[in-house]
Amino acid sequence: MTAPSLTALSVMSLLSLGYLSQDWTSPNQVEQTSHPRPHIIFIMTDDQGFNDIGYHNRDIHTPTLDKLAAEGVKLENYYIQPICTPSRSQFITGRYQIHTGLQHSIIRSRQPSCLPFDLRTLPQRLQEAGYATHMVGKWHLGFYKRDCLPTRRGFHTYFGSLTGSVDYYTYESCDGPGICGYDLHEGERVAWGQGGRYSTHLYAQRVRKILAAHDPSSQPLFIFLSFQAVHTPLQSPREYIYPYRQMGNVFRRKYAGMVSAVDEAVRNVTYALRKYGYYKNSVIIFSTDNGGQPLFGGSNWPLRGRKGTYWEGGVRGIGFVHSPLLRHRKRVNKALVHITDWYPTLVGLAGGNVSRMDGLDGYDMWETISNGKESPRLEILHNIDPLYNAARHGSFKNGYGIWNTAIQAAVRVGDWKLLTGNPGYGDWIPPQMLGNFPESWWNLERHTEAKKSLWLFNVADDPYERYDLSERRPDVVKQLLARLAFYNRTSVPVRYPLEDPRADPRRNGGAWGPWEGDEENWEAFYLRKRKVKKQKRKFCKMKSFFRRLNIRMMSNRI
Repeated sequence: MTAPSLTALSVMSLLSLGYLSQDWTSPNQVEQTSHPRPHIIFIMTDDQGFNDIGYHNRDIHTPTLDKLAAEGVKLENYYIQPICTPSRSQFITGRYQIHTGLQHSIIRSRQPSCLPFDLRTLPQRLQEAGYATHMVGKWHLGFYKRDCLPTRRGFHTYFGSLTGSVDYYTYESCDGPGICGYDLHEGERVAWGQGGRYSTHLYAQRVRKILAAHDPSSQPLFIFLSFQAVHTPLQSPREYIYPYRQMGNVFRRKYAGMVSAVDEAVRNVTYALRKYGYYKNSVIIFSTDNGGQPLFGGSNWPLRGRKGTYWEGGVRGIGFVHSPLLRHRKRVNKALVHITDWYPTLVGLAGGNVSRMDGLDGYDMWETISNGKESPRLEILHNIDPLYNAARHGSFKNGYGIWNTAIQAAVRVGDWKLLTGNPGYGDWIPPQMLGNFPESWWNLERHTEAKKSLWLFNVADDPYERYDLSERRPDVVKQLLARLAFYNRTSVPVRYPLEDPRADPRRNGGAWGPWEGDEENWEAFYLRKRKVKKQKRKFCKMKSFFRRLNIRMMSNRI
């Protein structure tokens, strides 16, 4: 097999277009929209891989998502971030994580960190445009102070979990051995008593209640439905796992069942949109938050890499837009789109104007998505993480004196993608048909390049990143290294504080929640129903234990 042709947009052609020489500090422009303000439903799944939807893989049964995508616009050049917090922060702020201080890892449950308080979030902008804003599901953007909570960052109502991962039935979340607590919240209070209800169903039911209670003709609506699925732990009602009983890989089987449960939940939400009169003036957006994790059933095949890496398998997302308001539907859009673009796009749809908002990294993509016009986006900064483990063989010398290639970073310009430092696990992992792989087996086909710290790919010709062109095209390498150096000069310091022992749920009524800051009544936040007798609580705990035991037994049997 020969290397792909090098016919992609060259740096010289970029220069001739004035691309690399334009003013990169000017704000993005968003025009006013002429149509009535639409109801916006943004649906995000967690850890769903590129190969984990029916229209990419017929082994996965997602008839609702497939139909919505087929009748809308599929985004087949859509990029997200490789892990949870970065994607969510970029969606809700419209800014790269180097501009929010969240460029390293995630916000852990015991870290005193959250979105910067001086940034106006997407739901806050939509509130200013007259929208009723609601969030249901996973937050994972920090909660150490009350001012970090979703209801303080632009949502009129919130129902969901604040941490990064919870049990789908008990809503218990752990951040290390023995550091566990309940994590389901209604507004700014703990929502006790919801154990035993599967979260995917619970969240879809809450969205249907919001739709039923709201008058679509009186006020436009924004709902951010943020499923915790299909993140670990791998839990699903048995009826969703049964159709995949022929899959030999138990992890993959359970994971697929969880995807199907999400598909049914989306069907119920879209049915409610039609039933209650929203659909004809609605925009439904579906997005994953990062690549799948093959160790726990996910698949990004045929892309390289996995969740937590800057290979395409970690940052190439599933995305589509479904709406009667689209001018050109039933098509595939291959324009470059990034998760930061939803901020200006949705504010523009809401009738807002972000031309005076400095610092946005996103672009208004509505004309690109709806009319098929050329994308205003020509490049993506995937990230620069100065705290990640430095590549042993990286140096300024290897970066032509422009950039230290020991630093983990990735950027795409036109069709070219450059990675430096340690991009993460870099194999191509097909869906495993056999279950219970010994952990050591994952290293048998590891793509080892121990002495490398720099890679260049033409992802238009080589979307699977098999042909490193860094030695053949040093001219392109130097231009992209210069882009990294430029972005690095605009970055803010990394905010990754040490864990705070005061966050331990055992100090806070047994639940995760804010532990620092104002003098408000914390007892109200953690309030339990204290009238329940002690004996009854023990009975409920035993009942919950046997329910979980039965679920595990039946899931393993399937």
